[in-house]
Amino acid sequence: MAKTSSTEVKPFGFADKIGYMFGDFGNDFTFILSSSMLMKFYSDVMGVSVGLVGIMMMLARFVDAFTDVTMGQIVDRSKPGAKGKFLPWLLRMCGPVAVASLLMYASWFQNMPMGFKIFWMFLTYLLWGSVFYTSINIPYGSMASAISADPKDRAQLSNFRTIGASLAGMVIGVVLPLVVYNEVDGKQILSGPKTTLAALICSIGAVVCYLLCYNLCTERVKVPQKTEKFDLGKLVNGLIHNKALIGIVVASICMLLVQLTSQSMTTYVYPNYFGNVRAQSVAGLVGVVITFICAAFTVKLSQKLGRKELAIIASLFGAAVFVVAFILHTHNAWVFVALYAISYLGLAVFSLICWAMITDVIDDTEVQTGSRSDGEIYSVYSFARKMGQAASAGVSGLLLTLVGYTEATAFDESVVNGIYNITCLVPALGFVLLAIVLQFLYPLNKARVENNAKVLAEKAAKKS
Repeated sequence: MAKTSSTEVKPFGFADKIGYMFGDFGNDFTFILSSSMLMKFYSDVMGVSVGLVGIMMMLARFVDAFTDVTMGQIVDRSKPGAKGKFLPWLLRMCGPVAVASLLMYASWFQNMPMGFKIFWMFLTYLLWGSVFYTSINIPYGSMASAISADPKDRAQLSNFRTIGASLAGMVIGVVLPLVVYNEVDGKQILSGPKTTLAALICSIGAVVCYLLCYNLCTERVKVPQKTEKFDLGKLVNGLIHNKALIGIVVASICMLLVQLTSQSMTTYVYPNYFGNVRAQSVAGLVGVVITFICAAFTVKLSQKLGRKELAIIASLFGAAVFVVAFILHTHNAWVFVALYAISYLGLAVFSLICWAMITDVIDDTEVQTGSRSDGEIYSVYSFARKMGQAASAGVSGLLLTLVGYTEATAFDESVVNGIYNITCLVPALGFVLLAIVLQFLYPLNKARVENNAKVLAEKAAKKS
């Protein structure tokens, strides 16, 4: 048995990896549902403009600038208990986040006045994303560095976290397209009541997954409670001069521009452009299969090449495939599924290692400053991911509005061709920007990550 202070704890093992996997499975039951279905639900079922939905998602991120940092401070200043410092938050907040997610898809308000529907959309989205999701996602992400101090273990946690997200993506991407649409005059029309039922099932699944994470994971690295007075100026100054954190923040925004635009646009390109929701379902399954294939070699390959170096290669590859898809402008849904599968290799590789990269940033910050602030740094990272979500929603909503998408024009030829172009070009641009940011802004190459791990190991040995 490994020892931390005077308390015996079981060594890092399979239970931790499976438990951590279920944590993101729970997260993405509601997160992927929101990023892929919320805009479609409000535009096609509730009759709200896609542009307004996109604006709402972007405005909510300004609220997150306060709630994310606040939650990071709460986590850092919370007193560790028998289960540690981070795990108890999963137990406290799993119910509220699940209920808030369900309420976003309130199809029973479909015939209410437009003003009320817009009010309800804003209210429930803020409660879900800016309050409850924040209060569970930040401690969940922060605890990776508390489960193990070994960079190799953290790489495994990152791998399994992405697998968990992929499993949620499979449920939502594969099953939902087959059950939430009604065929009307040969067209695939989203059903409000079916979407609400799907949201209920996803909420229940999220709670179950969070409870599994809570019971299977063990916090071994005892992260002390921060007690010094909060200094906003010091925090901002530290973030501004933290090049590694700035790099991973901007990279995450670019990555989510790729990931979430791809997810949200599949709900438009397959039913509207291709008229084939079965292909949409298969595309969801393909993404999961690709992720599992990449999971088999990504950790070892990242150890050999370095996480930064591997991510750059993957990003450029993904961009090239989306450019090819744009040039072909195929009308064959299955050809598009094949191209999507190939491009997903780039996204899957980066997704599998990005969570280990944020723990690299936490380590680097401790080496540079002598202070460890897992919750604080992860809260900034979480905010960056929400900015990526906002960028994706805002760009998608704006571009769909520009090509003339409304409930009435959803199947017009010029509109559906515009949908296809958005689906290819926005992810391609996101991939290119991601590669540029990693190359020139993110400083944690393989050598620096390994040196940081060595420095912190020596520091820990001196304390023991």
